[in-house]
Amino acid sequence: MELVSCDTFVVLADKTESGEIIFGKNSDRPCGEIQEVVHYPSQSHQKDAKLKCTYIEIDQVEKTHAVILSKPEWMWGAEMGANEHGVVIGNEAVWNRLSNGSEDLIPRLLGMDLLRLGLERGATAREALDTITALLDTYGQGGQCSNIISDFSYHNSFLIADQKEAWVLETAEKLWVAELVTSGVRNISNCMSITTNITLCHPDLKPRAKKNGWWDGETDFNWCQVIGVTAGDLTDPGSRFSCGRKLLETGASQNKFTVSSMMSVLRDEPSGINRPSGNFPTAGSQVSILGKDGRVPCHWFTATPSPTRSIFKPFTFKMDLPLSPSTNSSSPSSRERKHELWVHQADSIVEVEELRKIEDMYINKAMGNRNSESSKENLFNAATEEELTLYCS
Repeated sequence: MELVSCDTFVVLADKTESGEIIFGKNSDRPCGEIQEVVHYPSQSHQKDAKLKCTYIEIDQVEKTHAVILSKPEWMWGAEMGANEHGVVIGNEAVWNRLSNGSEDLIPRLLGMDLLRLGLERGATAREALDTITALLDTYGQGGQCSNIISDFSYHNSFLIADQKEAWVLETAEKLWVAELVTSGVRNISNCMSITTNITLCHPDLKPRAKKNGWWDGETDFNWCQVIGVTAGDLTDPGSRFSCGRKLLETGASQNKFTVSSMMSVLRDEPSGINRPSGNFPTAGSQVSILGKDGRVPCHWFTATPSPTRSIFKPFTFKMDLPLSPSTNSSSPSSRERKHELWVHQADSIVEVEELRKIEDMYINKAMGNRNSESSKENLFNAATEEELTLYCS
């Protein structure tokens, strides 16, 4: 089975039309898996509270941030999401010299658990990164990564951003490196992508690499070369990583990149970034613009497969709640864990032009409301209802 899934992108403020960072991700998951979009409020917890993640229990913190997540319905963690402070994270499956089929299946924290924990506990991108690396060191990563494919496990890379900067975090077992990104464009796929531009790393990484003969201790430390790349290809121009970077660079060449530009990247099928079918189809997508000078961060989610056949629906943490039950697999309207929007999209044949009309209207509404403290209308819910009406017509 071809093990490819997901692409995550960020365009920094110097390359966007509004001078704000723009983030995007496609989540490609095993065929048949359902992805939901759900909101969890900020919460206070007792000092000694415990938290049950997908497989293991860990120590809870006293305060967690509000989050909106796009997540496989069966797990605790998430593929992508945002928190109330404007932090966003997407993750990727990666394999390397430390990947071990049996060892990696031992229940620990999934990469998706780490992603959600980073959002719930980090008020900045750097805080989220520090949260993930600390939890990785304490609990490790591992466990079955699918409820459909048996013996499916992997290590993880992450793209983390806020309105100031972005970080790429790549892991192998408990080892990790991180690269700070403050300008231009950056993307990650199913391959290690950090080479020698290492801003932070695990304190044991270089000593272990030298001891094990992975690195001579004298040449520049190249993470990709040292840790080994066993999936994806960083340099092949036909790879999703290379195609994704080219799409970003082309879209940002005039420093006019927009939310719609990122949606177009996520809809690109020739590159393999948008996968409408196959073993690992695109199950959900997110685009976020992260705010500046009083403009509220805004996050768009599809909550449905294939962004070409979906509407990106806007959400801000200023909007009235609750979030629509139509994207929640636990709602009474769901069918065998397929939420209502998922069910009706699958049964519908709708012209793409009709979907885009609704999407464009809500992009304009959301972008126009970002400076207004008094605007609490839940545009995500309204767009979801219009999309449902269109599917059911």
